[in-house]
Amino acid sequence: MTDTFDIFMVATPGLEQALLHEAAENGFSDAKTTQGGVVFAGGWPDVWRANLTMRGATRILARIGSFMAFHLAQLDKRAHKFPWADLLHTDIPLRVDVSTSRKSKIYHAGAATQRVETALRANGYTISPDAPVALKVRIDDNRVTISVDTSGESLHKRGHKEAVGKAPIRETLAALMLRSCGYDGAEPVLDPMCGSGTFLIEAAEMAAGLHPGRTRNFAFEQLTTFDAVKWDNLRRVGETHAPVQHFYGSDRDPGAVRMSKANADRAAVADLITFTNLSAADVQRPDGPPGLIMCNPPYGGRIGNQKMLFGLYASLGQTLQERFKGWRVGLVTNDANFAKATGLPFKPKGPPIPHGGLKVWLFQTDAL
Repeated sequence: MTDTFDIFMVATPGLEQALLHEAAENGFSDAKTTQGGVVFAGGWPDVWRANLTMRGATRILARIGSFMAFHLAQLDKRAHKFPWADLLHTDIPLRVDVSTSRKSKIYHAGAATQRVETALRANGYTISPDAPVALKVRIDDNRVTISVDTSGESLHKRGHKEAVGKAPIRETLAALMLRSCGYDGAEPVLDPMCGSGTFLIEAAEMAAGLHPGRTRNFAFEQLTTFDAVKWDNLRRVGETHAPVQHFYGSDRDPGAVRMSKANADRAAVADLITFTNLSAADVQRPDGPPGLIMCNPPYGGRIGNQKMLFGLYASLGQTLQERFKGWRVGLVTNDANFAKATGLPFKPKGPPIPHGGLKVWLFQTDAL
């Protein structure tokens, strides 16, 4: 295994370009988009830093090696000879996930998985379905590419959000949507249907310069390449600061407001966000400069009767147009008719985004 290898940041489909912009801002200057995410060349410190700093990535994969295999016997032989010990401890259990393409002569993923697992066992490793380290094996056009999932749990699990409401938006998705709306941490953000507070907590952390992975563990800590001293030093790098702007969340459900406050407190940004128990129609413009309104209102696929929701969207749109001149709006929904019902001057919608088993779109306005 070499000191430099491809590092793959998995993106939410439809938001690869936003993830690329974030990668560039975090200093991964040679990153480029590819199918399913963003890839760049680097070493293990870059893997650690990507897990620590990237808000929009779902997980970080390190592509640790590859070889050609045209049939199962060849896969078996070369998997036995692969230098697993360069990276993996024999006392740390492993999981193996194999995917194949129609362009490969090895097309049965189950049989390929069995061969790789057999090779690992022969090299002294234990295979377990709930192992802390996962190997991702991709067979495409007869090339076997082996990657290790360096994140472990999905990166949307920041380590400080416990309370969630109905159909919560994932932190990684919220971060990329904020970025897609032009948010860079320098303006206030308001969410009139805040749910568990994800948009606001992400925005406040960005404004304060807090790393998203600062309070959690990662799978790369289980690898032979891990250096605890260098990792501790890396986590200390970066300057946090107190934002001059404030953030505002409201919800008509008092339970949602309590959840949001608890989550913000665990994320150490509670002082930056004001949460209130209000319906969207009663939200007032806060003092100070205009900013960004981010909203993930209810929609039929996750709530129930769609017809009852058109009045909600119309009321929301009227409130925003009357009270929030100069503010931009980002609205997430699964139906363009809901967005249309607001009466807001949305720009053409972007690509569909998977969320909670549905396809949703991010609708955006310029300043109202």
